[in-house]
Amino acid sequence: MTEAREAFLWGFPGARRLNKRVAHGRATLDEAPALQDLPTDGILPLVCMPHDKGPHFTDDGELSGREQFLSSTFGPRAARWILALFEIVQVGVLSLALVMLVRTFIVQPFYVKGASMEPNFLDHEYLLIDEVSYRFREPQRGEIIVFRYPRNPREFFIKRVIGLPNDTVEVHDGHVRITNDDHPQGFDLTESYLHGVETLGERRLTLASREYFVLGDNRGASLDSRIFGPVPQKDFIGRVWVRGWPLDRITKFEPPSY
Repeated sequence: MTEAREAFLWGFPGARRLNKRVAHGRATLDEAPALQDLPTDGILPLVCMPHDKGPHFTDDGELSGREQFLSSTFGPRAARWILALFEIVQVGVLSLALVMLVRTFIVQPFYVKGASMEPNFLDHEYLLIDEVSYRFREPQRGEIIVFRYPRNPREFFIKRVIGLPNDTVEVHDGHVRITNDDHPQGFDLTESYLHGVETLGERRLTLASREYFVLGDNRGASLDSRIFGPVPQKDFIGRVWVRGWPLDRITKFEPPSY
């Protein structure tokens, strides 16, 4: 066959299928009968390319440089497999990059380990943590957060925000009392989510700017600010947004009203 001429394939079994395969770079004209042996009725036009340049066409009908190289080096069939594998790897890398971007800057999954937030959060429940909100606003009282343990940043804790910056927090006689500029006489928190559990211990602490006082909901079995003191906001990972597992406990969390 001569280079880049128009051929007409018709009349033999499988002609239409072969034309489609050649047009999409999945076959060569060497698989067709000799042109002089074909009948003269019925035509199916096809632009041919020389076999040594490979059968692969781009959308505008021309070979790409990469396809030319692979086809001439490995052959048309191997070139198709290599290109397909390359596309799969591309999709995989882009998908992984997207997942890492989402996990690093938007939402990160955690699971609960321990009993410090029972009965509201149980062991091995799967949570999605919103990492975006605190980039645009301050944490609110009552929100549940995940943060790095101040005494060992490799560990992550889940607790509830009780005291805000510049608050004075006092734990006394089973209750939590908050004093600040808006409430100079102080007020006792009404914590309906505790289901009657008392806050044990005695502690009084005035928070500095960007410091928070956090407590576990299971007040009798929680390592929290009563022990290790305030948590700086820089150690926050984010707020608990959704419980995704188990399915019968799927919940979207909002801060309580006090």
